[in-house]
Amino acid sequence: MKNDWGARLLGAALIAHLADWNRQMSEALRLTRRACVLAFAWALIVLSPAAGAQEPLAVAAIYTVPVEQQWVSRIDLALDEAAERGDITYVFSENVANTDYERVMREYAEQGMDLIVGEAFAVERAAREVAADYPDTAFLMGSSFGPSQPNFAVFDNWIHEPSYLTGMVAGHATESDVIGMVGGYAIPEVNRLMHAFMDGARSVNPDVTFLVSFINSWYDPPKAKEAAFAMMDAGADIMYAERFGVADAAVERDVRAIGNVIDTADQYPGTIMASAIWHMEPTIDRAIEAVREGRFEPIDYGQFSFMSFGGGSLIVDEELVPAEVVEEVRAKQDEILGGFFRVNVNDEEPVSDG
Repeated sequence: MKNDWGARLLGAALIAHLADWNRQMSEALRLTRRACVLAFAWALIVLSPAAGAQEPLAVAAIYTVPVEQQWVSRIDLALDEAAERGDITYVFSENVANTDYERVMREYAEQGMDLIVGEAFAVERAAREVAADYPDTAFLMGSSFGPSQPNFAVFDNWIHEPSYLTGMVAGHATESDVIGMVGGYAIPEVNRLMHAFMDGARSVNPDVTFLVSFINSWYDPPKAKEAAFAMMDAGADIMYAERFGVADAAVERDVRAIGNVIDTADQYPGTIMASAIWHMEPTIDRAIEAVREGRFEPIDYGQFSFMSFGGGSLIVDEELVPAEVVEEVRAKQDEILGGFFRVNVNDEEPVSDG
């Protein structure tokens, strides 16, 4: 009887232990299932395409000319590409008069823009004063001068290297040894490109001479066209088309032309022999990254227009340029990219020969 009672007690204890073990296992399984659910949810968040996505920066640009104008169009293109990637939201104002420039800058700053891009060439002092009033806004402005604290960075189209190469093409091509050059304004940004072009032409043709004219406008195709006609009448058989309108004149007179900043060969087939192209993307992308990471500084972004940074390039129409000339020009380009040849920078106003 005693043994039977002991067996009953042992059995009851075993049942209680098994029940407790079952309860603990159930709780463990419940916690494990909960952990799995949480882990799965966290994985969905982490692996989601939107994970880590940042809000796009608000960027505004201010242009004093139509957005189609060659210099401005390159900035607009770079900003459009950044907007398409989702890095920024992008708005712009075009044809802004110099007298309205300060007002438009302030309006965009008041709207909370993270970055304001523009051209300060004719409004340097006013633009810098606006920037100083909005220290939390980054400003990246085309300028003839240097950056300024606390937030005014500068840039320019330093494409003097491909301009030199296009000069080599022109120097070989001219038969009259007279090349015409029509520019907008005689400011350093234009002057250095024209001088580089002239140096490139002289390097292959020491007999070449130049006719130089400035129309004192960034966008006046009819005026540029008339200036080009006058040069052709004076013997120019190659035209350097720094402004819109020159290539149109070249087409009408059946002479060759050299392009600047943008590629217009498709618009003027059989006319544009070569072009020095500006790529603003390296500059814009670096500025956007700096603003996003909170390390934007007032520096000169000009170097990012150099060929070595992908900011400048050469296009040659090999149907218009002899193969041996293309080979010579490409060899010089390799020297530039390899650091073995440096194109001279001359900001002085170029003048006609003779």
